[in-house]
Amino acid sequence: MTTKTPNEKMLRGAAGTIADALISGVRHGEFQPEQALPTERDLCERFGASRPTVREALAQMQMRGYATAGAGKRPRAALPSIQDVLKGTGDHIRDIFGDAESGAQLEQMRQFIETGAAREAAKRADNIQLAKLQSALEQNFAAIGTAKFASTDIAFHRVLVSVVGNQVILTLHDMFVSTMIAHRPPTPDAMHYDRVAYEEHREIYQAVLDGNVAMAADVMDRHLTRSYRARLAAPRLAPESERRSPH
Repeated sequence: MTTKTPNEKMLRGAAGTIADALISGVRHGEFQPEQALPTERDLCERFGASRPTVREALAQMQMRGYATAGAGKRPRAALPSIQDVLKGTGDHIRDIFGDAESGAQLEQMRQFIETGAAREAAKRADNIQLAKLQSALEQNFAAIGTAKFASTDIAFHRVLVSVVGNQVILTLHDMFVSTMIAHRPPTPDAMHYDRVAYEEHREIYQAVLDGNVAMAADVMDRHLTRSYRARLAAPRLAPESERRSPH
């Protein structure tokens, strides 16, 4: 773990104070959305701060969704949306994705979301949503054994989650599923894995089509559990010389 120096801590603390003041200005109408924020020079004079401190404050505002900036342009005031806040949080979560336990927790979150989504889809998917799900399933079938299978897999699950009609849930799904699949190790027999995954997708679709709530949730739960466990590395064997023969 990297330890921050006292100077870095002071800069972060001073920048946080400036960021809080500017964010308060955005919230209370001093700065309207899309309005250019004061120049770095003006902010340095206003807060009696150095340029590095002001730049850090503006970066914190952007991270929290209260400022936007383009290349070569002054930052502009903004009001954060739920999607912006979740994206900022997601960027931090992705930074720790290499940790096995963190990855497992994200997989668990995905399983919770998608099992619930399958249940809701079986309850209330309309004809248009069913048609979209069928189209995604057909594209998944056509991609078996090809490099496109993963993207059609993601698309099928996304269509299912979108049936719920909750933008927060869909944003969370979009943020993590592609990352999780990208970090999964390849399977030794991709064709077999694709066929198994497709068949489970087909069962999920059929359960949703039939309005079978329990079956849709059960198949989705088993599908995601199997998919995750199939990619776990097998435990290493001890060297032959260190293994004990059974008595």
